[in-house]
Parts: sequence; structure tokens; C-alpha cells
Amino acid sequence: MLHRVFLAINLPDEIKKRLLNYQEKWQDLPCRWTKPENLHITLVFLGNLDDDQLSETIKISQEVAKRHNPFLIELKKICYGPPNKKPPRMVWVEGKLNQNLANLQKDLEDSIFQLESYKYKTRLPAGRPACRTGRQKEARPYRPHITLARIKQWEFSSLEDRPEINEDISLSFEVGSFEVMESFLKRSGAEYEILETVSLGDNN
Repeated sequence: MLHRVFLAINLPDEIKKRLLNYQEKWQDLPCRWTKPENLHITLVFLGNLDDDQLSETIKISQEVAKRHNPFLIELKKICYGPPNKKPPRMVWVEGKLNQNLANLQKDLEDSIFQLESYKYKTRLPAGRPACRTGRQKEARPYRPHITLARIKQWEFSSLEDRPEINEDISLSFEVGSFEVMESFLKRSGAEYEILETVSLGDNN
């Protein structure tokens, strides 16, 4: 069985409520707003994993987490994203890339992608789909962000007066854990399920 997997930091309820208040400022924007339960900061996207890869991912994530202590994340701006993308694809919240977050993200990415099962696709008889995927690290620099909305491209391009979204904010919260998540793609949008919560530090 394949699982569409990513590692993410989920947000405290209070931060979600604050961000939902900002969503209300741009209700006329043609977009699909992210449900509050889906607001998160992606650490590493892994794609389709089989059961063995998923088990290995959880195990290595727990080992990596022991090497990192809890830390603070600061959210600093709401804007269109990704940067320099015309037209924009999202409305997102930019987070400040502090050294603790950068170290955790890189350690997870390096440790997971060096696993042997990530380096090849299993060879199966003709006509049968491969069950393992050989993903590689993202080539783009890591930019911590939270997707507030996904823009409906055709409708947005048709707007004569496009709203400016470039608002400074000041929100922060402590990160004491992250989650191994599974994504289910549906017509109404992606839905996520927590497969494993991994605590930072020596207590996980």
C-alpha cells in the first residue's frame, strides 16, 4: 500500500484562530481557503511511500528528533507566494528561518534521503507498478511557510483590480514536536491524517 507522506509542524489552536482572522480580510479573493485543521509548516515532502519506507521514515524521524531541542518559531508576514511567481499560486504566511528550524529540517532531509530504500525503485515484472519511489531532495532552498489559500488561477487572472496582500504580522509559538503526516487528495481539497507525533529532545 502506498502512502503520500510529509513531515510537518502543526500549529497551536490559538495561532490557527489568529490566522483565520486574517483570512476574513480577503474573502472576495478567488481562492480556496485552507481549513484550520490543515494549517501547518511542511518540513520535508516525501511523496508516495510503501509500508516499509513509512516504517523506516518514522524510525529515523524519532532518532533525528532526539538530537534537537524545542525551539521558537516566528511568523512575520502574509503575502502572495511563492516569491516572484506571476501570477501567484497561493496566499501564505512566511516564517522566520531561524537556525534551530533550519538544522532540524536539514537533519531530517539528509537522514531520510540517505536511507537505502529511497535510492531506487523496486524492479517488478512487466505490467506491475513499482511500489517504491526514488525521491530526491528539493533543489530549492527551504522556505518555512503556511499556506492560507490556494488561488484559483483563471479567476484571479481575470480580475481587473487585484488586491494587494503584503501584511506584517508578529506571531510566535514553541515547537516541541512534529508529525509524520499522510495526505489524501480529494475533490474538495487535500485532507491530512497524523500517523505519528515525534517529540523533540530526549523525551520522545
